[in-house]
Amino acid sequence: MAAWLLLCLGIGLVVSLLLIRYNPRWLSRLASQLGQRQVVRLWLGRLIGQLLLPPLHRRLLLGLLELDRSTVNDIMIPRQAVSGIDLEDDIDAIVHALRTTQHTRLPVYRGDLNQTVGILHVRNATRFLGRGALSKAELLQFARAPYFLPERTPLPTQLLEFQKHRRRLGLVVDEYGDVQGIVTLEAILEELVGEFTTRAADRHPDITRQPDGSCLIDGAASLRTINRTLGWSLPTDGPRTLNGLLLEQLETIPEAPVGIAVAGYRIEVLQLRGHLIKSAKVLKIG
Repeated sequence: MAAWLLLCLGIGLVVSLLLIRYNPRWLSRLASQLGQRQVVRLWLGRLIGQLLLPPLHRRLLLGLLELDRSTVNDIMIPRQAVSGIDLEDDIDAIVHALRTTQHTRLPVYRGDLNQTVGILHVRNATRFLGRGALSKAELLQFARAPYFLPERTPLPTQLLEFQKHRRRLGLVVDEYGDVQGIVTLEAILEELVGEFTTRAADRHPDITRQPDGSCLIDGAASLRTINRTLGWSLPTDGPRTLNGLLLEQLETIPEAPVGIAVAGYRIEVLQLRGHLIKSAKVLKIG
């Protein structure tokens, strides 16, 4: 019986991938026609969970089931958290940024992300740093033309678009053409199979574990990233970042540190920066 289920599931996965390739919204339409979108997903999720599959295969199938529900703005890095090369900086600051960045690709812009002129593969520039001074003109020669995409693009569609255009990073724009953030191929694949790295949560750049079991978290951190990293279930059906979630719950911009409870988590605002919440302490209490 289990062998037949695995065979049917395998065939279903192949068919699903083909349908996504030629009609990326097929899953939404099927569930909508059935009129029981959430019930169908829960049933399929439970079925997959009961099968004797390796963990990676189970995550892949569950990820595929959920992928159609998300758009690029659900997983993008918001613009205030984007690292890049500003051509209005002096060349020493640019060289320092190239030497110290942990990213493989960076947007190159003039003063603001809305003025992005290219995407730089850091490896193409760093190999020339040791031979002498690097000019901004030379830097632009290494940059590739920027790739823009609409913020409401479904993830299955964008996965195919990345493949079609041979890209790994795109700038997400709203209906007015303003850059809202960036999304990467790696981020979409992680929605399918989970984190590619094995780093612990206390080494995550946006998350620091505390001795009392709480975590200090950057306000710009994605709620989906927090949940995936810590195994939590902060609500993700509204704002995309911790800052956005807190502002929605508070319904005002706090003028001083404040604490609230949200969906089984105690959240204490620690630092403010202008109209944004810079950091917060979060403790799971549910």
